[in-house]
Amino acid sequence: MGRDARRRLSRTQLTSAALELMGAGRSFASLGLREIARAAGLAPAAFYRHFPNLDELGLALVDECGATLRRLLREARRTGLPPTQILRSSVLIFRDYVREHRAHFMFIASERGGGAPVIRQAIRTEEGHFAREMAQDMRRLGLMDDLDGDDLALLCRLTVSTVIDAITDILDLPEASHKAEREQMQELVLRLRMIFLGARHWREPRPAN
Repeated sequence: MGRDARRRLSRTQLTSAALELMGAGRSFASLGLREIARAAGLAPAAFYRHFPNLDELGLALVDECGATLRRLLREARRTGLPPTQILRSSVLIFRDYVREHRAHFMFIASERGGGAPVIRQAIRTEEGHFAREMAQDMRRLGLMDDLDGDDLALLCRLTVSTVIDAITDILDLPEASHKAEREQMQELVLRLRMIFLGARHWREPRPAN
């Protein structure tokens, strides 16, 4: 194995170890770099070869979580499906990705509201990427053409925030709760449809004279 491959492997071992510790019920803030290195089977010095501090490891986890999900959602919007089906398809992709990467999203849900400022900002930045890509694709697909750029951006930010808020609900649902899962997804799709319906009839209030 070459040097670059070994470096990528040890980096992955560190992020995976942090996720495993959090998956066992630990908060990110409670983790120590020596503990993470030990769980990864590496010497503490190996941690510093990849991350100068714990916050940088947290930023790497945010980036890992967002990059693949953004790609999957972009693909969902480029399938040529009718808008209502794109919406449902995107919600299902999001749900499946959250469930398949449970530890990642436990981290996101926890740090989004109460984590270190630098990590909270990174999560907000990632949400901004989602919203901007969504707005670009909506323009490309000719959706919500009556909205100006600012209103479309606000619509996309509201949509992304609503979906991200559902992470905890998805994670809290017991396995094999098929009926509850269907109802949960139906409600999320309904929420989003109501947001879009309201946006379709939105008119900027005129300032009072």
